[in-house]
Amino acid sequence: MATKKVTVTLPEELVAALGAAAQEDGVPLSRLVANAAESELRRRVGRRLVADWQAEHGAFTAEELAAARAEMASADAQALSAPGQAAA
Repeated sequence: MATKKVTVTLPEELVAALGAAAQEDGVPLSRLVANAAESELRRRVGRRLVADWQAEHGAFTAEELAAARAEMASADAQALSAPGQAAA
């Protein structure tokens, strides 16, 4: 993937926290920031898909939301307990 150098302005405390997190993970700061940006873009796509679905089919019921939350919690627990997996 091609990369492009950009300049952003962030609070000093945030830069320090990001730097510490990157060092802890053993990745460059730019990779940590890129991962965060990619995650935000995926969340935006997900929210758009949900809004589109609900516009066509109606809002999710309390039961549907509870089932989805339970399924996500189960998937998280399984992923976090898998051998060789680190918490993200």
